[in-house]
Amino acid sequence: MKYIAIIHKEQGTAYGVTLPDFPGCFSAADTLDEVPRNIQEAVELWADGEEIEPPVAASFEEVAQSEEAQGGMLMLVDINFDFLDQKVVPVNISMPVYVRNRIDRAARERGLTRSAFIVKAAEAFA
Repeated sequence: MKYIAIIHKEQGTAYGVTLPDFPGCFSAADTLDEVPRNIQEAVELWADGEEIEPPVAASFEEVAQSEEAQGGMLMLVDINFDFLDQKVVPVNISMPVYVRNRIDRAARERGLTRSAFIVKAAEAFA
């Protein structure tokens, strides 16, 4: 999922990084190229031992207008949440037969099971 990071840099210091959507989560990097990797590590440490769901991302405008962003630059970063609990649980849902049939056709075309297709669709829209 994509989030906005706020990056500050002062003369003679590393880049300081904050993530408004992850309260209390911050990082630093010596170069801008290191920022995404360091953010991923920071989020994993921030979430360690907690049962969290990925937060809803703030809009670019919200972050840009925040007091915290003043004097900094914004970077769009992709956070991989594969480190979260991957235990599979059954879910019982109801839908019209024609929708189920459309899902099954689309899943078959992609070489997926119905469940895998629904998970991928949910991840694309959530």
